[in-house]
Amino acid sequence: MSKAAARNAAAFVILQQECLAKSFPSLTVTEMDILVSVPDSANPSTLRSVLSALRAQKLVATHDHKNWGDWIRLEGCETVISIEVAHGLTSTATIEHCEDDSEDIIPAIYRAFHHIGWIGIDDDGEFQLV
Repeated sequence: MSKAAARNAAAFVILQQECLAKSFPSLTVTEMDILVSVPDSANPSTLRSVLSALRAQKLVATHDHKNWGDWIRLEGCETVISIEVAHGLTSTATIEHCEDDSEDIIPAIYRAFHHIGWIGIDDDGEFQLV
């Protein structure tokens, strides 16, 4: 991911966090927000493939479209995924992890995104979601 794209993604995360706070005021989100993205060399994924990958990990995932953004909710979890969607395609998402959720949720989400070829991005750069 280029530096400009990383800056844009970081700005997107801040905007999504503000929207998340408005949408879910009782949600306790930790500082553990995880940015995931398709590599620069890959094509965007369909929202359908993202949902399918999450469901393949035995997560009950539903898409929630709001006029300020798109969210994927996971049944039984406070953790949500804010996801950039345009015309059914997506290439960036932020996992908003809730500290009250099971320790198993993040590895399952990682496996789902890894399965469709996405990578994680943190302060140190890109990392594999395995």
